[in-house]
Amino acid sequence: MSSIATAPRNDSLIRAALRSPNFTIGATITLVFVLAALISFVWTPYDVGLQNIPNKLKPPSAEHWFGTDHFGRDIFSMIMVGARTSIAVAFIAVTVAMVIGVPIGLWAAANRGTLLDDVLMRANDLVFAFPALLIAILITAVFGPGAINAIIAVGLYNMPVFARLSRAGALSLWNREFIMAARVAGKGAARISWEHILPNIFNTLMVQATIQFALGILAEAALAYVGLGVQPPTPSWGKMLADSQTMISLAPHVALVPGLTIVLMVLGVNLLGDGLRDIFDPRLRRSR
Repeated sequence: MSSIATAPRNDSLIRAALRSPNFTIGATITLVFVLAALISFVWTPYDVGLQNIPNKLKPPSAEHWFGTDHFGRDIFSMIMVGARTSIAVAFIAVTVAMVIGVPIGLWAAANRGTLLDDVLMRANDLVFAFPALLIAILITAVFGPGAINAIIAVGLYNMPVFARLSRAGALSLWNREFIMAARVAGKGAARISWEHILPNIFNTLMVQATIQFALGILAEAALAYVGLGVQPPTPSWGKMLADSQTMISLAPHVALVPGLTIVLMVLGVNLLGDGLRDIFDPRLRRSR
């Protein structure tokens, strides 16, 4: 017996997903934004780099669904391109954080109570003490602003989260019978962590990843808002908010559209995470 995970069959997962309104709504919202981001690679209603000053600050209409900004650019097109920027930065950052943080947590758990465990966790706490914005400022001071530095900042901020979560999950399993059986069979700590520990905490990590992805969207927007994220002329939701703050009384839609877009995207991902938690947790499924 390689693990104690009681993962439901695929058909059970599908039925649980269809019964979860959080998952359905969250997945739909997230999918719409992902599709918009993918479509923007090949098509947008207008060229986001095309300025049309005589047409600036136009309200939403049949010609421009979300109106135009202070340069006369189509806001709907900019939202589409901004979606791929925000999604890419958050997704890559969270993925990198998982790839680095999870092995650290598993390694620390495998060496629990030792000096190595203590050093890894204290270093983890040190990184966790610095918010993403402060890390971005430090990185920008050395390398300059940009998408890559935003990914590094958000990734460093999320790495301790996965390290601590994977360590806690692993520690709860190391004294279980199937782990003891694996040790008696001669398997080393690294192999046990990979073959037995990781599959049993994978669902928890995936739920946490959706939460951190939503926070990554917010972090990317915040970094772009203060000028430390993606640089012009590439559209970004946070940069669109920053550019609109002086014109909110003249054209409220210029600020409302990117602001509501960020809210809707974060809401969708959070609902998706809640839905995944309901699906993966047998106790929550039985209570419904």
